[in-house]
Amino acid sequence: MPTNITQRGTSTFLFFLLLPLLLQFYPGKSELQLNYYAQSCPRAEEIIKEQVINLYKKHGNTAVSWVRNLFHDCGVKSCDASLLLETANGIESEKASQRSFGMRNFKYVNTIKDAVEAECPLTVSCADIVALSARDGIVMLGGPRTEMKTGRRDSKESYAAVLENFLPNHNDSMSLVLSRFQSIGIDTEGAVALLGGHSVGRVHCVNLVQRLYPTVDPSLDPEYAEYLKGRCPTPDPDPEEVLYARNDRETPMILDNMYYKNILKHKGLLLVDQQLASDPITSPFVEKMAGDNGYFLDQFSRAVVLLSENNPLTDDQGEIRKDCRYVNTN
Repeated sequence: MPTNITQRGTSTFLFFLLLPLLLQFYPGKSELQLNYYAQSCPRAEEIIKEQVINLYKKHGNTAVSWVRNLFHDCGVKSCDASLLLETANGIESEKASQRSFGMRNFKYVNTIKDAVEAECPLTVSCADIVALSARDGIVMLGGPRTEMKTGRRDSKESYAAVLENFLPNHNDSMSLVLSRFQSIGIDTEGAVALLGGHSVGRVHCVNLVQRLYPTVDPSLDPEYAEYLKGRCPTPDPDPEEVLYARNDRETPMILDNMYYKNILKHKGLLLVDQQLASDPITSPFVEKMAGDNGYFLDQFSRAVVLLSENNPLTDDQGEIRKDCRYVNTN
């Protein structure tokens, strides 16, 4: 047999022998990708965008909720919509835990899901709805539109029992906060930008009063502290009452760098906000973002994409839930 034919035969044999190994490194469809639903549900992203806009027009605060959903879902193990599961079979839901205190508008996620299901049943995951609604919600808040990959699948379990191991708390040290972000691939610059999400929305008095009572935190601007006491007049606020202060009094529903300007003036609501401005590792980024809104928005967009791609379930992992609140029954 000629040598070149033998070589070709050997090469072909080696290719098929190595094919399973190659596929481990090039999994194809199992990776997140842009326009993942182009064939299976071409209007998926447009439907989600339409719903986000409609809900924003009716309930402006939904846009803030979509951004917070992304952080609370993707910051815990995986971007897999585990956050949306209701308590069932004795397992506490993440959204019912104390760490999710103050989160709301979950019912409107179901509104978005129902609209997508009507077009393409059991095709678009709740995890992708969490990601894409956050992307479109950011635009409603005046932020940039980012390119976001899709193809996530939904978890079949809740991670409520381990939330404390993943999500940073507003009273944590800055080193711990940064380490939590770094564990999911977000660098210091990105962490500072993501905390700029505090530019919009509000904080319940339950999370503020420790800076006001029994004595005012000396790192708080005195006049601002008096304003906060007016918003939160008691050291023991009722969690069921709507007692809160806006993160930013000047542009409360616009995602901008006013947050950084405020914390440099000692007008941050949460302890983590003030630590961000005073810690030598993070303060240079705070000062730069305070001085350049475009830089802040660029870094925020970059960090949101990194967050949205944290350890997603893909391929045959998890499932596509019919109802975002419950695991499929079959």
